[in-house]
Amino acid sequence: MKKIGVILIVIGLLITIFTGISFKTEEDVVEIGEFAITQEKEHEVNWPQWVGGAVALGGIIILLLSRKKQ
Repeated sequence: MKKIGVILIVIGLLITIFTGISFKTEEDVVEIGEFAITQEKEHEVNWPQWVGGAVALGGIIILLLSRKKQ
């Protein structure tokens, strides 16, 4: 359980620091036989900072609960 708690704390801190990711995909616009015109599109995935805090808090709670059992 301690490992899960530590992992959740680290993931929570990373989510708090990095509030989103962006990536690019290529999409075919026109395709005629072997000839194709592609367009590059950029996509963003964002999340609020409180999600990272909640995940980290969950990790802290799991870590504290695993200490009490020992």
